Amino acid sequence: MVNLLKTWKVKNELKDKKLYLLLIIILGWVLNVRAQDVVYSQFYANPIYLNPAISGSKLCSRLTINYRNQWPTINQGYSSVSASWDQPVEKISGALGVIVNADVAGGGIYNNLSANGIYAYRLEVSRHILLNAAVQVGYIQHRLDWSKLTFEDQANQSVPSQLNVGKIDFSAGLLAGYKESLYFGVAVNHLTRPDMSYYDGTSNRMDMRFTIHSGMLIDIKDGLDGKDLRNLSISPNIVYEQQGKFRQLNVGVYANSYPLVAGVWLRHCFGNPDAAIFLVGYQQKNYKLEYSFDYTISRLNIGSGGAHEISIVYLLNNNRKANRFHELRVTGF
Repeated sequence: MVNLLKTWKVKNELKDKKLYLLLIIILGWVLNVRAQDVVYSQFYANPIYLNPAISGSKLCSRLTINYRNQWPTINQGYSSVSASWDQPVEKISGALGVIVNADVAGGGIYNNLSANGIYAYRLEVSRHILLNAAVQVGYIQHRLDWSKLTFEDQANQSVPSQLNVGKIDFSAGLLAGYKESLYFGVAVNHLTRPDMSYYDGTSNRMDMRFTIHSGMLIDIKDGLDGKDLRNLSISPNIVYEQQGKFRQLNVGVYANSYPLVAGVWLRHCFGNPDAAIFLVGYQQKNYKLEYSFDYTISRLNIGSGGAHEISIVYLLNNNRKANRFHELRVTGF
């Protein structure tokens, strides 16, 4: 692997040291390390990606779109897009959801695509306690564009036997809520650990991604019983994620003063504080727009450009009175 990296060059030569660093990271992930999932900073603006059991937490159809641009000052960095839809369905005692994710690294050298369908079963234990249990089934595809790479010694570099690898993927999640405003969830992605190796006779199984998250929405006037969107509220949250040896703890708080939203988070990667995350947003009854910036505080430093993220959440037929279920305001919206 070391010799491969030393001899590798991109067409038109590598003139930017930052680009060289990025390409080393990409090749290391693709050829020598188990694939890792993208981590979004706006956790609750991309709720199904965080935990499939959040499907149906709003008592209406919900459409979310997220875009993330990571390390923008490093040429051809990482770009990720996620789109999801979820809908409560009383006849099946739960909800249905769909989520599609795509990310591109190194200007198209490394590409990931996944599409998943979700069923979440809803159980109202009591007037104030509810449980959501979800299963997610889909297809995940990793593609390597070898044509974008050239080597000083082509004779010693063999093209992988597969440049396009696709597998069926399974995930699951559980969500518990109290009084519509206090929540706790766990999720496990890639339960069967699909083998995404590019070479015959080798194995590169994806590590399972474990997520634990919890938070609450506190109405300054009415506490956990507050339901008026116009009231000032705060929402402290904690999110822990682990995939293989990669672990991170995210701690933050949102403040809602209708129609404005603001938030601040700290992402810690155990031994290497990663980023401070700042968020601003605007919301109305049927939609919310948010922008966040990751200010890198790790050894990579802010010279990488941090990360920009934009999200749009749109609610269709937002009429709680028309549904017999209690709503769980996991996203504070």
